[in-house]
Amino acid sequence: VPAPGSRRDHYRFRKHAWSTLMGNQNTLLAGMWDAAAGGIKIAGRESVVGLRLDEMQDFYGFMQREMAALIDRWREQYDAGQA
Repeated sequence: VPAPGSRRDHYRFRKHAWSTLMGNQNTLLAGMWDAAAGGIKIAGRESVVGLRLDEMQDFYGFMQREMAALIDRWREQYDAGQA
């Protein structure tokens, strides 16, 4: 955003820019879940590697499920002045 008389860069962020950015991370979370699934298929679920990848898959699945609700709660609290 240009500022009269200034040579510096100025930026303006829309409301909820940060929560929108985090919401877009679901693609990354899904990719990590898929990567773990592929590794489990190759290594076998009961192998040492498979067990670690199973935990990874559980974690990223949890993050995918929780992220939308977390962002919704953040927006509600922020808009109510409680964040």
